[in-house]
Amino acid sequence: MGMTMTQKILAAHAGLDKVEAGQFIEAKLDMVLGNDITGPPAIKEFEKMGAERVFDRDKIALVPDHFTPNKDIKSAQQCKFMREFAHEQEVTNYFEVGEMGIEHALLPEKGLVVAGDVVIGADSHTCTYGALGAFSTGVGSTDMAAGMATGEAWFKVPAAIKFNLVGKPSEWVSGKDIILHIIGKIGVDGALYKSMEFVGEGIAHLGMDDRFTIANMAIEAGAKNGIFPVDELTIEYMKDHSNREYKIYEADEDAIYDEEYTINLSDVRPTVAFPHIPENTRTIDEAGDIEIHQVVIGSCTNGRLDDLRAAAKVLKGRKVKKGIRTIIFPATQKIYLQAIEEGLIKTFIEAGAVVSTPTCGPCLGGHMGILAEGERCVSTTNRNFVGRMGHSKSEVYLASPAVAAASAIAGKIYNPEKLEEVE
Repeated sequence: MGMTMTQKILAAHAGLDKVEAGQFIEAKLDMVLGNDITGPPAIKEFEKMGAERVFDRDKIALVPDHFTPNKDIKSAQQCKFMREFAHEQEVTNYFEVGEMGIEHALLPEKGLVVAGDVVIGADSHTCTYGALGAFSTGVGSTDMAAGMATGEAWFKVPAAIKFNLVGKPSEWVSGKDIILHIIGKIGVDGALYKSMEFVGEGIAHLGMDDRFTIANMAIEAGAKNGIFPVDELTIEYMKDHSNREYKIYEADEDAIYDEEYTINLSDVRPTVAFPHIPENTRTIDEAGDIEIHQVVIGSCTNGRLDDLRAAAKVLKGRKVKKGIRTIIFPATQKIYLQAIEEGLIKTFIEAGAVVSTPTCGPCLGGHMGILAEGERCVSTTNRNFVGRMGHSKSEVYLASPAVAAASAIAGKIYNPEKLEEVE
């Protein structure tokens, strides 16, 4: 029987003609990623192993983005430890404040990941790069340490689920709504240790930023990775951002899938994940009157330029409701600058929002936007677990940038299609 797209990439990197689901392999790595939370323990394990040099200084990326700019002494020490290791090892891809970004937006932007790559990162949302036709997955800090030392990692080859995307999404439906719709359909363990492989003519209606968002949240369905086929848009993106050679892999016609779903994008509505789990989804039409205190727009899931454009389209000429704290985080310095040049930042500030330097801060309850007891936040981030963004008795509602922006104006979870009703 044939192989899926993911299986073909893993076979090639393991030097094998064929692999099957459940098989254990050792594969060569094209990139190993760590951040200021996961990087320091990985470095300590690297040193415990007796390793002296990283396997390839060009294939390591260290990005302090979670508690940066440093929020306290402990986070400053973490970053200092990683910075000194990066300098000692002459790591090429070390990105500090001023040139940094949120890691999963930064690596594609810098051209460090291309189609056909195998990437591990000590962060669960490393699966983002599947949007480029790469196999990428999150690992623990110990696996990161071994990867930095040897350039290889052990994998159990995942089985796959095929998602056939058809139709065209409506104006206010984005990649965030699509992946929340899918997670609501299959559950947070619906793709456990499997590859979510997206195919179908509907993909042509999704921009790269939509695809990054969908692949980013594959982990929220329990998946090992999410992956998209490489089309003209993917190739154009890679040519614009990278000088590296890429390799296109396609699934065999007789590839084996555990399950297959058809998702008609024209039927998907703006979707919100209610507390305290991403599968607890409702369409915007079912949301009801949920008053909120804060809105966060940004993160590795929805801090890209198309996300900011969607939010600005909603906020243009309007005002955030008094008392609603609205915090916007462009995902990288480049995106921030583009947003300034397009006038998006002016729109946000005139609407009453604040704009921050790139950071993961509020997404994980790290800093900047922490919720107090009883507060509710509409967020474009990827997780809404108990206490995820602050107090254990706060609530996080996951949504698209358009829904988040509309909610900031209305002061409650709100449909961007009905903004004229609050004006």
